Amino acid sequence: MNLKLIVIGGLAWYVVAFAVSMVTGPFVHQGVLADAYVATAAYWRPELMKTPPDMAALMPRWIATGLVAAFITAFVYGWVRPAFTGSGWLRGLKFGVVLLLLSACAMLAWSGVFGLPDRIWGWWFAESVVYTLPAAAALGWAAQRFAPEGRL
Repeated sequence: MNLKLIVIGGLAWYVVAFAVSMVTGPFVHQGVLADAYVATAAYWRPELMKTPPDMAALMPRWIATGLVAAFITAFVYGWVRPAFTGSGWLRGLKFGVVLLLLSACAMLAWSGVFGLPDRIWGWWFAESVVYTLPAAAALGWAAQRFAPEGRL
């Protein structure tokens, strides 16, 4: 376990994904999918269904879960990074593609359980492509720069 990779790589992932989500979030969730969310209101947290949505109430949860997920993602990257070739950012990008393929499989499976419109699943996946690839490249770059293989 490389603690530097987990912490620094995880933070690199989180910062990039968060920054990208500040652009994609309003476009996707408050724009393209707004009507779909209203039509499926029973699925969402009450804070999100207020007018206007109470994002501040959920921000502590989103930050905490985002950081935990980023650190877990960096841990997994450290575990599988030897399977990828190229410079750090390219190895991270390849890892991001793998994550997206696994995410697509999970979304396909969950779409058979939850009665959300395919439009929601499609846009969620499209948005995940937009933030996962740069976040994964940042993770790979940070791992190479601050936690080269073979060093703790």
